[in-house]
Amino acid sequence: MKMHGLGNDFVVVDARARDRAMTPGLARAIADRSTGVGFDQLAVIGAGDAEADAHLTFYNADGSRAGACGNATRCIARFLMDETGRDSLTLSTARGTLAARDAGGGLTAVNMGAPQLGWREIPLAEAVETLELPIEGGPTATGMGNPHCTFFVEDAEAVPLEQFGPRYEHHPLYPERTNVQVVSVTGPDRLRLRVWERGVGVTRASGTSACAAAVAAARRGLTGDRVRVDLDGGPLWIDWRTEGVWMTGATAHVFDGVLTSAFLEGAA
Repeated sequence: MKMHGLGNDFVVVDARARDRAMTPGLARAIADRSTGVGFDQLAVIGAGDAEADAHLTFYNADGSRAGACGNATRCIARFLMDETGRDSLTLSTARGTLAARDAGGGLTAVNMGAPQLGWREIPLAEAVETLELPIEGGPTATGMGNPHCTFFVEDAEAVPLEQFGPRYEHHPLYPERTNVQVVSVTGPDRLRLRVWERGVGVTRASGTSACAAAVAAARRGLTGDRVRVDLDGGPLWIDWRTEGVWMTGATAHVFDGVLTSAFLEGAA
């Protein structure tokens, strides 16, 4: 299936009935927008268990594994709720077990769990204050199942993200690389966010990045715990509660498809 959340696009492989071994090479082949399908992330839906309705595994476009993908989780939650007629469910991921629900008005919400604020959890390479890293610009580090580096700037639109993002994705302070955000405060409890995603590049939206930016803004006293985050692809609503960070937004299921045997053999 091809899905997207605000232009953050995914290939979703439903492996509940028939398992398909995903490899980094196959993920890269599917990700190619000229010779494959194209995606920011790939998600594999696996069978659930006693604690979750399904299990999700994520890959980036370069074939590397992603610990979490908020927009893909919302898209898959919407697909499974439509399939079952339910208005809530749980999904297990490397990030943990995540609750999802129908938020009404065509919107889907997922609890992405508590943010990781300690340097070891994120992870960082050494013990530093995560609220303001010893990096030019004083960004904030946050873990949301993936590491994030959030820069607060006067005008997010003015930052040349294609050059800025890779410079910090590979910063030595981040041993697993990092997602990079540039954020401007544009109103009371409202943020403008642009994202460079590790293993992907510039993306129109990123759910975990929106969560990380909202948490960073609240920690720095720039906003409250509930904010609207305006990304290139549209808005997400982030609500940092005691039980975790809830993210709400629109989803889209674009088409269903079948990969040919020739493609799969060539990608092996």
